[in-house]
Amino acid sequence: MKCLECKCSIYQDVYNYSVYNFNVPLCRAHQNWIKNHVATDDAIQLYFLLKENGVPAELEKFDGYKSVDIVIEAAKVHIEVDGGHHNYDKRQALADLKRTFHSFRRGYITLRIPNSLIRSHAFETADYITDFLELNHKRQANKSFSLSNLFKRL
Repeated sequence: MKCLECKCSIYQDVYNYSVYNFNVPLCRAHQNWIKNHVATDDAIQLYFLLKENGVPAELEKFDGYKSVDIVIEAAKVHIEVDGGHHNYDKRQALADLKRTFHSFRRGYITLRIPNSLIRSHAFETADYITDFLELNHKRQANKSFSLSNLFKRL
């Protein structure tokens, strides 16, 4: 049995405690690490599902401008897990658009995932994000794919 975060071996009792309390196997150090995070439960759940899918995700990473819920540096993807107020509060919606624009200028794609989706379809959401990352990786490897080609098709 290994910790999902650091891949170190963990004892059965540590494994059992972690799976019971966090739904994933974590060593004691990473159990403490996750307890001290400010991320929402929905963001943490999605983060661990992505990790289980083999995605090299990072939780609550500061990008120099803002804190991002989940970052996949290798794919230049930011994932924001949003509550309902992101849709209903026009100031929040505009702030989100500005954050997305800032990330895009730096070469990052932002996926905005409603927390209601994680609560109702967590595994499917993680699987689609994983598939998105794989497709994005293939497109990046394909030299003929570019934004100019995309705009020509529109």
